[in-house]
Amino acid sequence: MARTEPVRCGWAQHSPLESAYHDLEWGVPVHDDGVLFEFLILEGAQAGLSWSTILAKRENYRAALDGFDPAKIARYTPARRARLLQNPGLVRNRLKIESTVKNARAFLDLQTAFGSFDAYLWRFVDGAPLQNHWTAMKQVPASSPVSDALSRDLKARGFSFVGTTILYAYMQAVGLVNDHLVDCHRHAPIARLGRRKRS
Repeated sequence: MARTEPVRCGWAQHSPLESAYHDLEWGVPVHDDGVLFEFLILEGAQAGLSWSTILAKRENYRAALDGFDPAKIARYTPARRARLLQNPGLVRNRLKIESTVKNARAFLDLQTAFGSFDAYLWRFVDGAPLQNHWTAMKQVPASSPVSDALSRDLKARGFSFVGTTILYAYMQAVGLVNDHLVDCHRHAPIARLGRRKRS
């Protein structure tokens, strides 16, 4: 019988939601500060949970967090944060809710310091995605020297829920690293997106 579905990374084969996210977003280089902030919040929310759980709650987060607007989130009062803790569409963890507000404030400070979060973030990979060529999921690391350095720097700037494992998953999500397996139908297209421009 002919294969009708394209070859995907193993983690993206369990639900249509995961497959769509894998095919359309995962690993695509992101340079939009709004999207970069969204994924920073979502990856922090994922800590200790599955990514499929967060994907299923993503639209709930977007609605509850003013479209992931860091300027609005930074001004959330204790009462607003308490309401978020009662929202069944979110991960109702007090530390994660408080971290969302704390990280919004730190994000705004970082934008001011560097002009954009994009300018800050992509310095860690010299402006171009790291290209890996894994052949099996077991080869894909949980962290890297780059995620170690990024984690240390963000913590020093007041961010929380930015451990190196969370940050490596973040790097994968926003395209700082191409961790699609080589036989995945997205590996080559993502690699082409990440090629350095010749000067």
